[in-house]
Amino acid sequence: MSSDSKKQSTRAAGVVGLAVMCSRVLGLAREIIFNAMFGAAGSLDMFITAFRAPNLLRDLFAEGALSTAFVTTFSKKIATEGDESAWRLANKVGTLTLIVMSGITLLGMAFSGPLIGLLGSGFHGSEAVLTTQLTALMFPFILMVSLAALVMGMLNAKLVFGWPAMASAFFNIGSILGGVVLAYLFEPQTNWLHPHFGPHALFGLAIGTLIGGFLQLVVQFPSLRRAGFRPRFDFNWRDEGVYTVLRIMAPAVIAASAVQVNVMVNTSFATHCARGSVVWLNNAFRLMQLPLGIFGVAIGTVTLPLLSKSIALGLGGEFRSTLARGMRLAFLLTIPSSIGLIMLARPIMSVVYEHGNVTAFQVAQMAGALQLYAVGLASYSVMKVGDTAVSPFRPVSWRPLIS
Repeated sequence: MSSDSKKQSTRAAGVVGLAVMCSRVLGLAREIIFNAMFGAAGSLDMFITAFRAPNLLRDLFAEGALSTAFVTTFSKKIATEGDESAWRLANKVGTLTLIVMSGITLLGMAFSGPLIGLLGSGFHGSEAVLTTQLTALMFPFILMVSLAALVMGMLNAKLVFGWPAMASAFFNIGSILGGVVLAYLFEPQTNWLHPHFGPHALFGLAIGTLIGGFLQLVVQFPSLRRAGFRPRFDFNWRDEGVYTVLRIMAPAVIAASAVQVNVMVNTSFATHCARGSVVWLNNAFRLMQLPLGIFGVAIGTVTLPLLSKSIALGLGGEFRSTLARGMRLAFLLTIPSSIGLIMLARPIMSVVYEHGNVTAFQVAQMAGALQLYAVGLASYSVMKVGDTAVSPFRPVSWRPLIS
């Protein structure tokens, strides 16, 4: 890997890291605000469980398998055939994504009841009904975030990282502002000076989530236009590039499904425990996601297009050097984070969440979950970088990568 490439990679990782940190801090602020409004128990369990279904699909397809497969193929197109060929592929994949994810959205809305039967098997009666309604309302989120991930992939392949990384920050801004304002409007007995938020206010949070998803998509459009993309429908899916994207997606979906199935099972079990268990797990996972996003996701985001370009040009040595450097950097940055979270879980959780209706007992439960999550932080972060090496073009020998 050349000195200029190393500098470019490091600088881009820093930009993405700062943008992701901003997004994760805003995401943490969103959870703090919602916890303070509703408490770390009761009705907020239903909102988080309802959001699990579209959010799991986002992690599994939109920002996971689809993004990785598309960036890999799109970067190869740019390196070997030029921008025009790459943009044609983008229109084909974008059209296919729009149609398929629209169908999944409609199916999710229609079958939200059975979904909540799996995710929220501990909810019964009015709790199950309300959670089902919230799930159906929020399912269009997966369509918007899938398109947003596709746009992010195009920009990353063109080595534009700032605005795509900031897009999720706008999701959090929309969720917070829209959710808080609409929560007041949906709770008719709420006093502005002494608010009391009940189950009806959760519909405000759900609509705020859709507002945030829309902002995450449209905020990237100006950068995409400057990069030279002109969107149009293209139904010619009998294309080698489209086949390649789908072929890469298959193993990526299988790999990502392990984490998502684990989250789904944890959520289902938590709904059978004391009310608030879903919130406690969610808050702990949110804290663990902060260093994961700043380090693991940022390094993986920058590494993927560089690896794809190296493979397309047959530069095996550069591929190995780039991947090894990313993995070592992820280990170096996340192992201290893991140790810090394990040792300081209780005071961190107290400072962050013990406000409003959140009690010391609830904070203790969150801290215990955070300590266990932190054990896997370093491995999870390196996995985010290692996933970028999944390529249909050439097998890679892993033995010397961490030497």
